[in-house]
Amino acid sequence: MATASIDTTVSIWDVRQRKVKTQLIAHDKEVYDVAWARSRDVFATVGADGSLRMFDLRSLEHSTIMYDTPGGVPLLRLAWNPLDQNYIATFAMAGTGDDKGAPPKTILLDIRMPSAPVAEIGGHSAAVNGCAWAPHSAAHLCTIGDDSQALIWDLAAIPKPVEDPILAYQAEAEVNALVWSPALPEWVAIAYDAKMQMLKV
Repeated sequence: MATASIDTTVSIWDVRQRKVKTQLIAHDKEVYDVAWARSRDVFATVGADGSLRMFDLRSLEHSTIMYDTPGGVPLLRLAWNPLDQNYIATFAMAGTGDDKGAPPKTILLDIRMPSAPVAEIGGHSAAVNGCAWAPHSAAHLCTIGDDSQALIWDLAAIPKPVEDPILAYQAEAEVNALVWSPALPEWVAIAYDAKMQMLKV
């Protein structure tokens, strides 16, 4: 298990022994999220320094910076595609940096070609709060945001631009959390206000 911290570290835990196995100084500022690849040894992190970094437990002497936001805008979350480990989705904090007035976007990265996004997906009119890949399709991604929307995207055409979602749901308030069920892939769970809803896709 890995945990991210505002003290710039990532802790790797041995759950059986209930103690920290390794602690890494992962970023120059707070670490906001960590996600494992399908491999048990590889994971990635994002943080307040605006970077997405990749680590390998077999070689912890260094990390690889896969992406840096222009102007160091903080990256808040990341999601690793469970079916195609070459792709990671992430998004930046809204209303910061040089592009304060720009619409929020979800950034898609191909780790074989780091540094430049393979695609940027818009669609939301307010801050993006989360994203999740479909557990049964490498080409589908769901995003949620402060505009109270949950949007599902078909990314099969990438690198061609993806302009519109294939499905959209309007909630009653800002959508703050999202899970796409691996066991029941036709269901997506979202949370907003004091509610949780299950959406059939």
